[in-house]
Amino acid sequence: MKKICCALLACLPLTAMAYSIEVEKQLNGAEVSVSTQEIDHNMGALQLYNYGRSAAKCTAVFRSGPEAPRTRRVSLAAGESGNLTMKSTRSIIKLRVKLTCELT
Repeated sequence: MKKICCALLACLPLTAMAYSIEVEKQLNGAEVSVSTQEIDHNMGALQLYNYGRSAAKCTAVFRSGPEAPRTRRVSLAAGESGNLTMKSTRSIIKLRVKLTCELT
């Protein structure tokens, strides 16, 4: 009986399945910090914070496997934060994001 219980426990996933997010940043003088978030198995996000003294416009291109790239844009005033999210139709294994920011 103990062996069966141990076998059943070994079959259960004990940790959450997480995927990696790679961010390629091209900030062009903008002072923007970037943090990644894994929201769900098919959804990811970037949280941006503009700690500079001027406004910035940012564009993120999300790529996940064979799906078409998705582009998201946000304008951030000085001291403002914003989120860019992407939902995939499939489970994400690795999410690649190209982030480009410019001063306005």
